Amino acid sequence: MRPRHWIVLLSVMALVAAACGDSDDGDAVAPTEGLQLVRSEAPLADHSAVPTADIDAVVAADTALGVRLLDLIGGEGDNVIVSPYSVASALGMLLPGTRGQTRDELMAVLGATDEAAYYAGRGSVDARVNEAGTPPAEGDAEVFTLRAVNQVFAQDGFPVEDAYLDVLAEHYDAAVALVDFAEDPERSRQVVNGWVADQTEDRIVDLIPEGVINTLTRLVLTNAVYLFANWEHQFEVDATRTGPFTRADGSTVDVPLMHTSARLGYVEGDGFRAARLPYAGYTTSMLVIAPDDLASFVASLDTATITDILERLSDHEVDLTMPRVEFRTEAALKPVLQQLGLVKAFEAPSADGADLTGIHPERILFVQDAVHQAFVSIDEFGTEAAASTAVVIGLESAPPPAQLSLDRPWLFIIMHDQTGEPLFLGQVTDPS
Repeated sequence: MRPRHWIVLLSVMALVAAACGDSDDGDAVAPTEGLQLVRSEAPLADHSAVPTADIDAVVAADTALGVRLLDLIGGEGDNVIVSPYSVASALGMLLPGTRGQTRDELMAVLGATDEAAYYAGRGSVDARVNEAGTPPAEGDAEVFTLRAVNQVFAQDGFPVEDAYLDVLAEHYDAAVALVDFAEDPERSRQVVNGWVADQTEDRIVDLIPEGVINTLTRLVLTNAVYLFANWEHQFEVDATRTGPFTRADGSTVDVPLMHTSARLGYVEGDGFRAARLPYAGYTTSMLVIAPDDLASFVASLDTATITDILERLSDHEVDLTMPRVEFRTEAALKPVLQQLGLVKAFEAPSADGADLTGIHPERILFVQDAVHQAFVSIDEFGTEAAASTAVVIGLESAPPPAQLSLDRPWLFIIMHDQTGEPLFLGQVTDPS
């Protein structure tokens, strides 16, 4: 018996106590401070020397995934924000547990061609995203926070393959928290949602809806990412004026429009204009794109287009008009991922169904559901954004789960500048 299994036995009582708090409120968020975390003995891998090509491959794949998610989730023309980074991170933690056609489909969705290279690239992107930015000048308030974290919740007593836990520890820096889905699925759901709320400063407070977790759930793979950042070039509050925003259908709505003049990266292309707005510390930025026609632009958008825009940006004095916005997106990922080609993982495990034997040696697990939620608030001072993704895994007999003027529809990509990782990607069609 490996030592970590003894740790599992010793931490059961403390974790159950944390999961069964005093509140009787069915919607209460369970406390997170008492969770006992168990992790593999395998140390976090050194991702500092990962080949640039492996990092670039992950970033390109995440960007492509984000564009497809935006197209599928925002197909009705609504305001949408998704985190390609968060979705790919959660699915990436599923990958080492898959085998056969299930693995092949997930590799295709993730844009991975070599599993080992993917883990190394993924781990390197995570490490770079979590690097501290440039500290503020002495006397200035902290104006930049960016953090991303992975967490696995597992059924107490359910055996999980050591090799799977090793990959989670080595490349995802992910520990395992023991919960009791079998005896108390609702309280376990609150524990997961409580952890997410804690990691996202309460911006994502009910990631997993009631009924998604049931007595046959065995694992939940979660990622959370949170950004709070001031603009490097802030908008003057006194310059904000109410003005018309033209929707895609030609109708208008009056909204608060912010104004600033600054030297920014800027480009005009065929049917669009774009600018890059840096956040304080110059580690992260927002690329805003104002297309002549949002629907057709999104339909043709791909990684190459975004790369081309970034490469063509040049310093230019820009008079920028931009609406204040705040909204969130809640997405049921299961049908979206099935449209993207991830089919087997959601089928009942059998010779032709889900194969998650990398997690448990018997072919008894499948992905019950996958959910995603993201939030963004943009004002004169900066941006707050948060997202979380959960992949819910259970036993086969589980039931199915119940100038540049952004005064018309526009896109935004909040990216980590060093790697180009798309942390958040969205469209604004009606800021009111």
